[in-house]
Amino acid sequence: MMMSRGYNRLASSMFTMVSPRFFSTAATRGVLSNDMVKAPAVGLGVRCRSSMAAIAGGDKEQEKKQAVGGGGGSSKDDKEIVSYWGLDPTKVSKEDGSLWKWTCFRPWDTYQADLSIDLKKHHAPVTVLDKMAYWTVKSLRWPTDLFFQRRYGCRAMMLETVAAVPGMVGGMLLHCKSLRRFEHSGGWIKALLEEAENERMHLMTFMEVSDPRWYERALVFVVQGVFFNAYFLGYIISPKFAHRVVGYLEEEAIHSYTEFLKELDNGNIENVPAPPIAIDYWRLPPNSTLRDVVLAVRADEAHHRDVNHFASDIHYQGRQLKEAPAPLGYH
Repeated sequence: MMMSRGYNRLASSMFTMVSPRFFSTAATRGVLSNDMVKAPAVGLGVRCRSSMAAIAGGDKEQEKKQAVGGGGGSSKDDKEIVSYWGLDPTKVSKEDGSLWKWTCFRPWDTYQADLSIDLKKHHAPVTVLDKMAYWTVKSLRWPTDLFFQRRYGCRAMMLETVAAVPGMVGGMLLHCKSLRRFEHSGGWIKALLEEAENERMHLMTFMEVSDPRWYERALVFVVQGVFFNAYFLGYIISPKFAHRVVGYLEEEAIHSYTEFLKELDNGNIENVPAPPIAIDYWRLPPNSTLRDVVLAVRADEAHHRDVNHFASDIHYQGRQLKEAPAPLGYH
């Protein structure tokens, strides 16, 4: 009898500790109410019970909110996410006092694109690595032109799914290097992650004006998977080669967006109003159009061109990126 009670207490304690992780709250409460689990939990079970009580309290509070708001008739957007961790969504306002509606970026992430940047800059390939990087990018342009033809809206959106990869890979590898060597990065981790985020915002913008087909979405999985791993290995082997490749890719992006602008000016592509996300991100005037968006994106690509060619030059001089301050906020 004593052995049986000991086993029951041990089982109840272990079940109380594990159940919040592997079962839903409702299911756990139902099982715990059975006669089998009546013994008090000890040790770690006390902490888990406090979490269970907090979850139960959160559920009751949610039920009260739904009852006040009209029960099940409320829409999905009206329901708030309840968390007993005390993390409430932050409410941000614009300068005019209106509520900021974007969660993927905040007002302090916005900026006005520098359209005065020199778009004709070009790094002439001299070394063997430079020539390899240059012709690698040129060889990738032919299948891209063949696939997209003159559908520049869809072309821009699909290429941005790849353009956001190098900054993330480079920033991640520099981050790990900084941890291994117990050293600063000179701001380059943040600079490269800023580049990746900026390219991703280009994608979020062009999603509003173009709808990819099913096979184009499938193509993203293949191309992104191949490019991520290839760039990852390339960056480990030779960072100066990897940054030079990105520099030449950005030069090609400038050319593509210039052709995009020609199609807009010739009337081959409708110059629709700028998406609201673009107006807020680049602080464009309310009456801006797609042409204004393309101008801002092209300027961003020119800045990314400069940053990556600069990073490659640092490595060519036998220096580390941390020895040169990163151009943070270079837009």
